Amino acid sequence: MTDSRTRGARSATASPAHAARAAPPGGAASAPAAATLLSPRALYQDVADRLREKIFARELEPGAWIDELKLAAEWGISRTPLREALKVLAVEGLVTMKVRRGAYVTEMSRDDVSQVYRLLALLESDAAGEVAVRADGAGIAALRTLHDRLEKQVRQRDAFFATNEAFHIRLLEVAGNRWRTQIVADLRKVMKLNRHHSLFKQGRIAESLAEHRAIMQAIEAHDAKLATRLMRAHFQGGLQAAMG
Repeated sequence: MTDSRTRGARSATASPAHAARAAPPGGAASAPAAATLLSPRALYQDVADRLREKIFARELEPGAWIDELKLAAEWGISRTPLREALKVLAVEGLVTMKVRRGAYVTEMSRDDVSQVYRLLALLESDAAGEVAVRADGAGIAALRTLHDRLEKQVRQRDAFFATNEAFHIRLLEVAGNRWRTQIVADLRKVMKLNRHHSLFKQGRIAESLAEHRAIMQAIEAHDAKLATRLMRAHFQGGLQAAMG
């Protein structure tokens, strides 16, 4: 991986005025010339993705110092795109920048975990109530498909984790508030830093599945109040398991 894409991104972000000066005399720029203004995905975004993967895979543990020189050498890049990527992850809450010490993977305190669960409970319970009232048959069917997959994965922890997250994300999409969906997506990234994930607790997967089953039934019955209450209880159960 090289920095050529970063240089390309800078040149591709020339101002409209500059583009106009560069156009051939006697007419507007041709379609191919205009297309050159569109840059490929910036290098720092790919670097941010790779760093996220390392953090979520626990290759970089919470509290670990991120060795910028080592990573830059390993990936064949300069420190510039790496530092830009670290800024992105700092905004997401996955990385903590310390003055004169560098970047560290964020550690979740018990208070952090409690606060994030509280926000998720508020946002996702609201979404569950909306889905129960407003979702069409296709939206509910999509949730039912994911729930049925969960039922089959109760003894497959990693698969259950993935489908569980997919169910919650799909619920938000069906509810249709993109701002809420984005906030929850960011909160869920941070929750992956939690060393004591709620589903790690013995017996919690079975409890979570039973809670999902009740939520799904409330949604299919179009009972908004019950769906809202059950989703709040679902996150309360998750919090108790995570803090236990």
